[in-house]
Amino acid sequence: MKSKKSNTAELSWTSPLELLTQGRRPSPTIEKLSAVGIKTLFDLLWILPLRIQKMPRLLPFREARLEEVFKGAGKVLHVEVRPAFGRRGKGNILLYNAHVVIKDDQSPETLSLRWFNVYPNQKKQIEALDRIVFLGLVQEFKAQRQVINPQLIDLAGPTTDYLIEYPTVNKIAGTFLRKVFDLIPGRLWDEIPETIPALEYDKTLGLGQAFKIIHGKVAPEDFTLKLRDAAEERLVYEEFLIDQLKIQARRKFIKKKAAPVLGVDEGRVADLVNHLPFELTEDQKKVFQDIVTDLRSGSPMMRMVQGDVGCGKTIVAFLAARVANKAGFQVALMCPTETLATQHYESFRALNPALNLELLLGSTKAKEKKEILKRLASGETEIVIGTHALFQDTVTFAKLGLAVIDEQHKFGVEQRLRLVAKGAGTHSLIMTATPIPRTLSLAQYGDLDISSIRMMPAGRRGIKTRITEPVNYSKYLDFVRSRLALGEQAYFVFPAIDESETADLQSVKENAKKYQELFSGYRVEMLHGQLKAEEKEATVRAFRDKSVDVLVATSVIEVGINVPNATIMSIYNPERFGLSSLHQLRGRVGRGDRPGFCFLVLSKDLPPEALQRLQVVERNLDGFVIAEEDLRFRGEGDLFGVDQSGTTSTKKLANFLTHSAILEAVVRDVDALQKSRPELLAPHLERLAKDQKILDTI
Repeated sequence: MKSKKSNTAELSWTSPLELLTQGRRPSPTIEKLSAVGIKTLFDLLWILPLRIQKMPRLLPFREARLEEVFKGAGKVLHVEVRPAFGRRGKGNILLYNAHVVIKDDQSPETLSLRWFNVYPNQKKQIEALDRIVFLGLVQEFKAQRQVINPQLIDLAGPTTDYLIEYPTVNKIAGTFLRKVFDLIPGRLWDEIPETIPALEYDKTLGLGQAFKIIHGKVAPEDFTLKLRDAAEERLVYEEFLIDQLKIQARRKFIKKKAAPVLGVDEGRVADLVNHLPFELTEDQKKVFQDIVTDLRSGSPMMRMVQGDVGCGKTIVAFLAARVANKAGFQVALMCPTETLATQHYESFRALNPALNLELLLGSTKAKEKKEILKRLASGETEIVIGTHALFQDTVTFAKLGLAVIDEQHKFGVEQRLRLVAKGAGTHSLIMTATPIPRTLSLAQYGDLDISSIRMMPAGRRGIKTRITEPVNYSKYLDFVRSRLALGEQAYFVFPAIDESETADLQSVKENAKKYQELFSGYRVEMLHGQLKAEEKEATVRAFRDKSVDVLVATSVIEVGINVPNATIMSIYNPERFGLSSLHQLRGRVGRGDRPGFCFLVLSKDLPPEALQRLQVVERNLDGFVIAEEDLRFRGEGDLFGVDQSGTTSTKKLANFLTHSAILEAVVRDVDALQKSRPELLAPHLERLAKDQKILDTI
C-alpha cells in the first residue's frame, strides 16, 4: 500500500511542522525541533543560517585561492585511508583519516583532499571514489594547497544556487535542517505575512522578502551582500518589535490588576520628609513623589529605583514604607543577604525607633520566628525586613500593601513573585544599585516605571581607583599601612575561599594568615560564605565597631555593609569579577567624611582586553557608564525567561548596543501605534498575554 502524500496545498506558515512530513514515518528531526519551541513553519524561519553565499562556479585548480571556498572536479588518482590515531566515535566506533589526490578535469594540475575523523560508512564512500565534484575551503600545508573535509556534490541530485550553513539545533545538524527547509512548498515563500503592516520598517523590503533573502529563496542574480545586510537589518527590527510587543503585553497585564489605593494626604507626606534628620537631594524628592503618585493610582505599582552605591535609595524605600503604613497596610522588604537585611533593619530603626519593625532571617531562632509570624499574621507588625525567609509558605500577612525588593537581580523571578503574591494587588518597589543601561531598559524593562537617583548626598569625599601591578605592590602596602595608622579600616577581597590547585585564584584563607603577619599590629578577620550566620554577623559587627581593622573577605561584602570609617578597598584577581561587581565593592568605601581608595591588585600581566575592562572602572565613578560597558562585555542575557546571566541570548541578530538606533525606532513606532491605532496591536497583545513565561518576567 502506498503511503498518503502530504497535501502541500493545505500548508500555511501557521501549520504545525508535523504537516511537512504528513503521510511519512514520524520524523525525529521534527520532534526535536518541537521540543525546543519550534512548532510551526513560521517558527522555522527564525532558524537563521550561520552563513550564506552563492554557489561558486566550477573552476580549474589553478584558480583555487587560499582561504576561499572552491568548487572543482576531477579524476581520483590516489586514495589512502588510515585509522585516526587514538580516536573513536559514538559507540566506540573506530574513526579514520583519508587522503585523496585528484587530477583536474580542466588542466594537468592535481590537488589533495583530506578528511579527518570520518566514520566507517564515509570511509567506504571515499574508497569507492572514481570521479568527483567537491566543494571546500582551500588551505595550505607545507607549501602545498589542500582542501580539508570537503563536501562531495552529487551531480545526479538536485542543483542548488547557494551554500547555506545552518546551526545545530537540539543536536540536529545543519545539513538535516536544510532538508527540512527544502520540504517547504515554493509558493509559501511569497506568502510570509507582516507582523504589523503599519509598522513595516522599510517599505522597499518587507518581512517576507527579508526571510527569502536570508534563506536563499531569491534568484542568484538578485542576491548581493548589500541586499543580505538590508535583510538582516529588517529582521533586527522584527526581533525588537516582537520583544516590545511582549513588554506591552506584560504592562497591560499588570495595569489590569486592581491594587489598594494607598492614599495619604500631602500634609502627612510632607511631615514624613520633614522629620528626617537630613535634607533629601532633588533626585530623592522627585523619586519619592513618583512613588506616592503610584501608590494612589489604584493599579499595582511596578517601579524600579536605580542609583549608584550610596545615593540614598534606602531613605526613599523607608518613606514609601511609611506612606503604606499610614494608609493602614503592611510592608515587606526583601534582601539577598542577611547582612544587607540587618543593615536595613538598623537604618529603619534609627530613623524611627517607635516602628513596629521586625527582622526575619533564615538564621532566626525557631521560637523567635514563631512570634514574628504571629505578629505578621495579626497585623501588629508594620514593616518586616528579611531575606528569602519572607516568601516561605509559613509567612502570612494581615494586609500586605507594598513589597520592596532590594538588589532585585540577586533573586529569581519565582522568588519575587511569591512575595508579591502574599497580598492582593501588592505594590512593588524594586531597587538596584546596578544601574540599567538605557538600551537595556528599553528592551527589557519597558513595562516598569524607572526612576533614577544620580545625585549623591552632600559630604561625600569621593573615591580614587588605581590598578596596582606587581611592580608597585610594596608601595601599595605602605600606603595601606599609612591609612590604618590614621585609624581607618580596610577591606581585602578575594575571589575564592580556599586555595585552588587548578585555578590561578587567590583565596581568603591563605591571605588571612598572610595579612595577619603583614599587619601584625592590627586585628585581621575573615568573612566568607562558609561561616555560620551568627559568625558572619559577629564579624561584621566587630568591624563596624572598629574592633577589627582589616576584613579579608569574598564578594559577600558586595552589598549590605556600611562602615563609614572604612577607606581602603583592595580587590585581588579583579579580572575575575564583573565590572558592576567591582563598582559595587568599591562603593563600600568613601561613605563617610574621609576619601576612599580602591585598588585593583594584579598578580600577573593581563591580556589587553582584560586590562581594558579594568581601566573602565579605574577611569569612571559613574555607575551608569560602567553598566553600559559591563553589558558590552558580558552580553545581553535572556529577556523573556528566568535566565538573565548573560551566558545565553534569545537574540538571533539583534544587539542592543550595535543596533540601538533600530531599537529606539521600534520603541517610537510602537508608542505611536498605541496612540493612533491600538486595534492593530490588540490581537498580538491578547495572544502574548496567554504566555505565562512572558508575564512572569517582572
